[in-house]
Amino acid sequence: MSSALLRTTPALRGALRAGALRPAAAAASTSFVRGKATLPDLQYDYGALEPYISGKIMELHHKKHHQTYVTGLNTALETIAEAESKGDFTKAATVAPLLNFHGGGHLNHTLFWENLAPASREGGGEPDGALLKSINEDFGSFDSFRKQMNTALAGIQGSGWAWLAKDKQSGTLGIITRANQDPVSGPYAPLMGIDAWEHAYYLQYENRKAEYFDAIWNVINWKTVASRFEKA
Repeated sequence: MSSALLRTTPALRGALRAGALRPAAAAASTSFVRGKATLPDLQYDYGALEPYISGKIMELHHKKHHQTYVTGLNTALETIAEAESKGDFTKAATVAPLLNFHGGGHLNHTLFWENLAPASREGGGEPDGALLKSINEDFGSFDSFRKQMNTALAGIQGSGWAWLAKDKQSGTLGIITRANQDPVSGPYAPLMGIDAWEHAYYLQYENRKAEYFDAIWNVINWKTVASRFEKA
């Protein structure tokens, strides 16, 4: 499965318009205003995920880091569109990696915010219904799935993500890791992702990232994950 948004000239041309990103972005409620990507609002306060994720981390992560991806995505789209208007497809192609990085960062973070919720509301616990049944079938148990997910996260060298994903063809679940901001694509639908970049945890957990991986399960919004599972 390719993790790049753009690999061929036709795909590149298709991405020159912000509308080309909308189908994937729609799954994460990612918004475009007059052709520009925008930073999504959170459905909870920055401090609502404490003590598991500090309000300071959430504010920096959302307002600074995610905004950087939004700005980078819009800049990449504008640069590519300008290059296309001049027939300079070589220049457009050189910007494709930035489109993949910032576009992936925008999409990944939008999905991430949506699969979190305060522990006092819908966060934490275990899923139920069809999602839990599928987890039990494909991982043996929820506890086994959680351990496998944390192992995958710990194995990421540098920056990246671990995702619970659904194979849209077979309907089975699996764990997928992606480096940097590469999005989950192809035949796989991302259901729940955990950010393993240092900016997601370092101010609170420092080098104890395993503690962050354990803590974040207390604020996973299984209602949102189940909804994605049903629609994938």
